[in-house]
Parts: sequence; structure tokens; C-alpha cells
Amino acid sequence: MRNAVVERKTGETDIRAELQLDGKGRCITRTGVPFFDHMVSAMIRHGLMDLELDCKGDTEVDAHHTVEDCGIVLGKAFREAVGTKEGIARFGSAIVPMDDALVLCAVDLSGRAYFTEELPFTVEKIGSFDTEAVREFFQAFAMNAEINLHIRKIAGIDYLDLMLAVNKSIL
Repeated sequence: MRNAVVERKTGETDIRAELQLDGKGRCITRTGVPFFDHMVSAMIRHGLMDLELDCKGDTEVDAHHTVEDCGIVLGKAFREAVGTKEGIARFGSAIVPMDDALVLCAVDLSGRAYFTEELPFTVEKIGSFDTEAVREFFQAFAMNAEINLHIRKIAGIDYLDLMLAVNKSIL
């Protein structure tokens, strides 16, 4: 079974994630950040993994610590669940359309952490979610999963569609 349970407790967050790579796309997220829950659920659902993620964070201040620390925990869980990488292709990519959004994502399970993105946001928020947290999440995920992750917006104006296309393309 390719699964992992990772916990992290800091002054700002208390997180527990249970990840199953070979799942059915079931996701339960409780982070206190509704759009972030939606974002993670899309990634898990379309990656056909299963996840239960619980996070108590200082969201009364803002969502930054919650989003970044969840990226750390999910990255560690992914790295642990992948294990020896047996039966997994090292490289993968996807170009994902969703309404007006078109996103390219390329991944290398090299064991060397790197992240780059070109996701120019012209809005500071999607609902109550700070768009700057997108980069923080994916960088924390890539660094802790020890993967190369490249994400590029090719087209699109609707930022909700853009974020959903990004998440669908990750796995």
C-alpha cells in the first residue's frame, strides 16, 4: 500500500494528513479555508488518491500559515507514500483546459526539489483566498515532496477556472 500519515504541530498550526496514493478520489479536508479545501479536493479527486486532512490554524490572522504548512505536510506525505517509486514514471506532464483556462504542468520525481510557476494573478483574492498563497502552497509541496514542479498559465482570465485547472494538472 502506498500511503502515509504525517503530522505537524507549530505555533500557528496543528495538522494531520492521511494520504493513500492508490485511491478512488475521496477527499475530506478541514482547514478552515474554504477555497483551499476546494483546491486540495480537486487535486486529490483528479489524481485518484484518497486524503483526509485536518488542520487547525491561525486563520483568524490569515490563511498563510495554514496553506503553507499544509503544503509541507502534503509534500512529506506524498514523498513517503511514493516510497521507492517502483512502478511510477519519473516524468509526467499535462496540459489541462477548463473553460477559458489552460494550464501546463510538468513534474519530475527526481528527488531534487525545485519549483517554478508563471501564474500571473491580476486579483489579490479569489473569494476570501489570497492568491499569493497559491505559490506558497505549491513551493512547500514541491520542496517537501522532493520533486521538480513547473506550472504555467497558457491562457485564461477566470481565476477560479485557472486554479482548478492547475490542481487538475498536478497529478
